[in-house]
Amino acid sequence: MSFNKLSIIIPAYNEEKSIGLVLDRIREVHLIRRIEKEIVIVDDCSSDATATTINGFMEAWPDMNIRYFRHDINKGKGAAIHTGIAAATGEYLLVQDADLEYDPSEYNTLLKPIINGHADVVYGSRFMGGNAHRILFFWHSIGNAVLTFITNMFSNLNLTDMETGYKVFRTSIIQRIYLHEKRFGFEPEVTIKMAMLPGIRIYEVGISYYGRTYAEGKKIGWRDAVRTIYCILKYTLFNNKIIVDGPVSVTQHKRENKTLETV
Repeated sequence: MSFNKLSIIIPAYNEEKSIGLVLDRIREVHLIRRIEKEIVIVDDCSSDATATTINGFMEAWPDMNIRYFRHDINKGKGAAIHTGIAAATGEYLLVQDADLEYDPSEYNTLLKPIINGHADVVYGSRFMGGNAHRILFFWHSIGNAVLTFITNMFSNLNLTDMETGYKVFRTSIIQRIYLHEKRFGFEPEVTIKMAMLPGIRIYEVGISYYGRTYAEGKKIGWRDAVRTIYCILKYTLFNNKIIVDGPVSVTQHKRENKTLETV
């Protein structure tokens, strides 16, 4: 299978220290089969110099096809991803965190199951393969394993890493999924709703992981884990809506969420 454009969605909140480095890494990546890159940055009302860094990078590299959106108020990572999904114009889209925990040089690894005609959705797993993994928190790894296990139990999947930050979706599918969660609940919600679609083909590939400590800017906490369990139960046992009536246009999304785009 061939496609022409990959939309790279970057949700960012107070990432002045890393956002420029992430964009540099993305700039250096050459996608297989000459696939074009579209970078959609969604600044979730950062209070530091994130916006200044992004605008400086856009001025320095005007040919990188970067589109910059900024929320008027802080809404959460999931809400930023929603904005990016609505704005994406590539046939496939990929979520890239604005920190340095995930390596853009592995984009082609994520794309191979799609290029080979096997996948509609690809998850990058931190817990499979022989790539580099930073050794960090024991209880975080146990928490990730438990949350993935519960998600698998309710969705009948066999994922190894539901909470991964690297997910690739066919844009025409993800733009029609009704997504509600505004924070880290995005991960279980989108996984469960994707699993409910008839005929969906979900793959996993092993990726590297260069995790951060809380002192280095990590934001997820135990409350998010509790919310994740709530979301798993909510969207499997009490789910009311999966598919929206039609693709959500970026114009509609901007109007409903008062999101501004910097051209």
